[in-house]
Amino acid sequence: MFDNKTILITGGTGSFGKRYVQHILANYSPKRVIIYSRDELKQFEMQQEFSHKSMRYFIGDVRDAARLVSAMRGVDYVIHAAALKQVPAAEYNPNECIKTNINGAQNVIDACIEAKVHRVIALSTDKAANPVNLYGATKLASDKLFVAANNIAGADGPRFAVVRYGNVVGSRGSVVPFYRQLLAQGKKVLPVTHDEMTRFWITLDEGVEFVLKNFQRMQGGEIFIPKIPSIRILDLVEAMCGHREHELIGIRPGEKLHEIMVPAEMAHHSYEFDDHFVITPAIKFFDKTVSYAKNSLGEEGKKVDDKFEYHSGTNHHFLSVDELKDLDKQTL
Repeated sequence: MFDNKTILITGGTGSFGKRYVQHILANYSPKRVIIYSRDELKQFEMQQEFSHKSMRYFIGDVRDAARLVSAMRGVDYVIHAAALKQVPAAEYNPNECIKTNINGAQNVIDACIEAKVHRVIALSTDKAANPVNLYGATKLASDKLFVAANNIAGADGPRFAVVRYGNVVGSRGSVVPFYRQLLAQGKKVLPVTHDEMTRFWITLDEGVEFVLKNFQRMQGGEIFIPKIPSIRILDLVEAMCGHREHELIGIRPGEKLHEIMVPAEMAHHSYEFDDHFVITPAIKFFDKTVSYAKNSLGEEGKKVDDKFEYHSGTNHHFLSVDELKDLDKQTL
């Protein structure tokens, strides 16, 4: 699918972008892979790791519409991963978060339409479902923009979809590397915001593979959600330091106790497949005959119950302490 194609990744120097490039170069023969991001040092460091002849590195910000249009020329596939993601930082700097996560999303959409990109997937977050913080609210707005972009693009334009998943194990800024750092500094008791907290849990490789698969599945307008396990924060503490003793520090500004990826309010728009869920568009597009019950790979789904909710605290699959220990070793 990606052989002799050009792929652009916004925010490509992040954890997802690096693993995605690693996967693409190992399994395909792309024409070009463009890393579009604003940090020249991170790009320089990434160039030392990925110097394949197909690699291109563009300095640019998703807030800069003209630069995006220039970068999109000749691009076939786009993954929009650029975002301001730290929940407390967004609460304290709301305008900056809006400029990147909402205005930047619209700039990406406009550039993709102008360049006649083939397919686009935007990365979202569980925090976009029933958001209680500004980061989640901006990502919900971004999700809505990317879904509606199919209508704006029309029958001959790019197809847009969204991938929403939970916390990525070991990603930059997440809890696992933070705990590892504290343990390396000699900390014996780890900080916990709330002892009943749960989170959805996905590995970086699983996230990359899910995005790649959805480029094949998508018809345009879907929000794809993987079926993944949940974790209890105290189980993670025990897995990483051998005991459940912890220091309660209180929930941070804008933080949730549990996460939701399919809200009950969207159940009537949602389908369940073997390994994922799909939230379908609430609006009709250019082709009113599209049936999201069967995707482009021929996989068939069924409508979920009207009261269904995909919730990290009521998920039927929780990782055990031993499974978390194994996962921690795999992500070192």
